[in-house]
Amino acid sequence: MSIESIQQEALLAIETASSVAALNEVRQQYLSKKGSVASLMNTLKELDPEERKSFGAQVNALKQSLEAAFETAQTRLEAIELALNLKKEALDMTLPGTTMVSGTLHPLTMVTQAIEDIFLGMGYHVVEGPEVELDLYNFERANIPANHPARDMQDTFYIDVEWLLRTHTTAIQTRALEASAPHVPLKVICPGKVYRKDDDDATHSHQFMQIEGLVVGEGVSMANLKHTLETLAKAMFGEERKIRLRPSYFQFTEPSVEVDVSCHICGGKGCGICKHTGWIEVLGAGMVHPHVLKIAGYDPDKVSGFAFGCGVERIAMLKYGVDDIRHFYTNAKPFLSVFKRFE
Repeated sequence: MSIESIQQEALLAIETASSVAALNEVRQQYLSKKGSVASLMNTLKELDPEERKSFGAQVNALKQSLEAAFETAQTRLEAIELALNLKKEALDMTLPGTTMVSGTLHPLTMVTQAIEDIFLGMGYHVVEGPEVELDLYNFERANIPANHPARDMQDTFYIDVEWLLRTHTTAIQTRALEASAPHVPLKVICPGKVYRKDDDDATHSHQFMQIEGLVVGEGVSMANLKHTLETLAKAMFGEERKIRLRPSYFQFTEPSVEVDVSCHICGGKGCGICKHTGWIEVLGAGMVHPHVLKIAGYDPDKVSGFAFGCGVERIAMLKYGVDDIRHFYTNAKPFLSVFKRFE
């Protein structure tokens, strides 16, 4: 084919190409190593030197003109394809948006944060500790020596003779005492998971949460403890709530008390929730045992302190009317979604 015919044919093919892909096929046909223009160059060796020079110049001019035509056509086709894609992918801003379903805080987290906020407002610090704990801090420093019957009551998960899964967040308190001694005042709130060998049922779990408080300073008394617990009860269950203290026994405290709060369902008149007593047991407390202070590095003749602790699940069950502790651990969406209104 002649230079003129190839040029006319190529320009027509370029002009009629309907897409970038089709244009690239035309480019391959005319400008590739085996294309029509390359075939013209292969004929140079058959020409006389004078003709070869003139013919080569014409072929180069053809190649340059086709390349320019291809660039122009590609720019045009790319613009057309972009416009079509934008039209196809255009968003209708009048359509309703997709509703994003958000989760909610877990009820145990809500209770823990609520209690922390109460005590942060009273100048306490939130302190955490390891769940895999030393026997030293879990038992010995809590005034529960080896062979003490209380160790059997705890029913502990032991890892070896020294390490265990902590049975109470008192272990955080004993660490806090040691870290702070002999400086006062010490005011901490200690939340966390604890573990005990227990059969799971509606009111028991092998893993649950506790939150304990500890205050050490000069002149700390039982009256300070009572006021603190009244503040907690009113904040968690309502301003009309009252508390009562009943004598009890804990190794960490002396004297020790069980703390009841007037039933928030019946207002203390008696109902099924409070077993018709008008009171619901919520936590244990007492004055820090002098021996605990002494082994931590404090002088019990100069300072005193109080401590208290409660089960987070217990508070949550009472506050939200949950009848089975296992609901907190089954991750059931219908159950958890109820608590969105409490946030």
